[in-house]
Amino acid sequence: MELLAQILERVDGIFVYIAPVSDMLWVFPQNFEWYANIPILGQFPFAILLLMGMGVYFTFRTRGVQFRFFKRGVQVLVKKKRGDVGVSPLAAFMLSTAMRVGPGNIVGVTGAISIGGPGALFWMWLSALFGMASSFIESTLSQLFKERDGDEYVGGLPYYGQKLMGERKWVGAALSIAFTVYAMLSLLPQTFHVFTATGTMITTMTGAPADRQSTLYYVLAIVLIVGVALSIFGGIKRVTAVTDRMVPVMAVIYGVIIIGVLLINIAQFPGFIISVFAGAFKPEAVFGGAFGVALSQGIKRGLLSNEAGQGTITMSAAVSDADHPCEQGFIQSLGVFLDTIIICTLSGFVVGAAKLWNASTANWDVLQASKIDLFLESLKELIPGTALDNTLAVIVCICYALFAFTSILGLVSFAVIAGTRISKGKTFVNAVRIIGVFIFVPIGTLFVLAGLELDGIWYITDLINIALVFANAPIILVGAKYAFKALKQYEHSDGRRFVASDIGLESDVWTAEERDRIEKLG
Repeated sequence: MELLAQILERVDGIFVYIAPVSDMLWVFPQNFEWYANIPILGQFPFAILLLMGMGVYFTFRTRGVQFRFFKRGVQVLVKKKRGDVGVSPLAAFMLSTAMRVGPGNIVGVTGAISIGGPGALFWMWLSALFGMASSFIESTLSQLFKERDGDEYVGGLPYYGQKLMGERKWVGAALSIAFTVYAMLSLLPQTFHVFTATGTMITTMTGAPADRQSTLYYVLAIVLIVGVALSIFGGIKRVTAVTDRMVPVMAVIYGVIIIGVLLINIAQFPGFIISVFAGAFKPEAVFGGAFGVALSQGIKRGLLSNEAGQGTITMSAAVSDADHPCEQGFIQSLGVFLDTIIICTLSGFVVGAAKLWNASTANWDVLQASKIDLFLESLKELIPGTALDNTLAVIVCICYALFAFTSILGLVSFAVIAGTRISKGKTFVNAVRIIGVFIFVPIGTLFVLAGLELDGIWYITDLINIALVFANAPIILVGAKYAFKALKQYEHSDGRRFVASDIGLESDVWTAEERDRIEKLG
C-alpha cells in the first residue's frame, strides 16, 4: 500500500500544475492590468460575463421562458409516458437532479460564502434565475437533435454540437471525448465524497477519527463498486429506476432537516437575508475587490452546482420521451431552480446564520481537506447543546454520501451516452462503462485507502468545467435560433407531438409518422 500511495501521490501532484491554467481561464482577462483597473467592469472575468450575459440574453429573447412556463414544467413532470422508447420526462428530470444535487450543494455553498461572504449567495440566486433560460435552450436543443438507439434515446452536447457545427463528425467526437474525460476525472472526487461522509459519520458517532485502513473502508469500497456496476450495466432504464427512488428521498430528508433548523432559528432569518443583500450591494463591495470576489465565487460555485450552460446535464434531457422538445426544456430549468434557489439557499442559511464563515480557518484550502466539517460545525452552532447535534450530523452525512453516489451514476451514464456519438456498438458502450466502473471509481477508492486528499484533482476538474463552458456556450448561442422557433411553435400548437419539419429541421425522431404512432399508443 505504501508503494501505491507514492504512485498515486505523484499522479495527484502532476494535476497541481494544472492550477495556474485553470485560474487563468477563470480570471481572464483580469490577469491583464489594463482590464483589471477598469472600475467595476474590471472585477468581471470573461467566463462570468459569458455565463451571465448568455442567461440574460436567452431570458429576454424568450420573454422569460423560465418564469412564463414554470407551472407548465411542473405539469409536464407528472404526465404519464406515452411512448415505448426512452424514459419518462420525470425519470429524465430525476436523472439530471442526481447530477445537480450533489456534494456541491453543501461544500460548494460553504466555500462560496467562506471566500466571498453571504453576498456570494445573492449572485448564486441571480445566476441561477438567468441560468434557467440557458438550461432551457441547451435542453431543448438536446431534444431537437436526439437520436434513437434501440429502445432508448441518446443525445446531448456531442450530438447537437456536431449538428450545429455543420455535421462535422470530428466535432461530435471531440465533444464526446472532452465530456468523457470530464466525467471520468469527476468520478474521483465524487467517490472521495462517499468516504468523506462515511468517515465524518464514524467520527461523529464514536468521537474517534476513522482509520482509512479499517475493514469498514474496504467493505465500503467493495459495496460502492458493486452497487455502481449493478446500476450502470443495467442500462439507462435501470439507472433511472435507482435515481427515481433515491433522489426524492435524499432531497426531502435533507430539506426537512434544514427547514427544521431554519424554523428553530427563524429569528435569525431576516438578519441572514439582510447580510446576503448587504454583502452583494454595499458601496465598499461594489467599488472594491469584495464585490468581484463575492460575485465570482457565487457564479462559479453556482455553475458547478446547477451546471446551467455547461452542457454537462444535456444527456439527461435527451433520453426523455417528451411530446415536445420545449417541454423537457421547461423541466430542466426547474432543476436549476430546485438545485440553487431551494437546496443551495437552505445550505447557505446554515453557513451564513452560524457566522462561522468569516473565521480565520474558514477558507477554501481548508475546505478542500475538511469537506463538510465546516458545514456540520455551522449546523451544530444553530442547535447548540441539544441531543440532536450528532443525530442530525449523521443524517446529513448520509445525504451527502447519497448525493455523491447518485452523481457517480449520472457521470458514468452520461459518459456512456456521450460515447454513443463515437460508436453505438455494444462493445464500445460496455468499454466506457468498464472504464468508469472498474477503473476510475476504484482509483478514487485507492486514493482514500492510501490516505491521500486529492488536492490536485480539484484543480483539473475546475479546468475541465470552464473548458466545457467555453465549448458549449458558442454552440448553444449558434443553435438558439432553433430553440426559439420550437418555443414559438409550441406556443401556437394544439398540444400535438412535435414534428421537426414544422420549424425547418430534419429528424428521424420527430417525424409526422412517429407522431401518429405515439398518438395511437396514447
